[in-house]
Amino acid sequence: MATEKTTTLTFRIEPNIKDALCTAADRDHRSIANMVAVMIREHCARVGIPIQDKQVLPEPDTVKPKPRKR
Repeated sequence: MATEKTTTLTFRIEPNIKDALCTAADRDHRSIANMVAVMIREHCARVGIPIQDKQVLPEPDTVKPKPRKR
């Protein structure tokens, strides 16, 4: 099942916070990006902010191929 492409998020953060994030990610065997996503989802769930589900792109076999030029 193909999913929506990810987007880039760039921000500055204090070095000690980054170190804590890296430690948390390592302990959970996650990438830093995945750890941030988990933290955001947990925070939003805790304070009642809904997160819209990812939009699913059509499966490749349901997309009609374009005719080839000869």
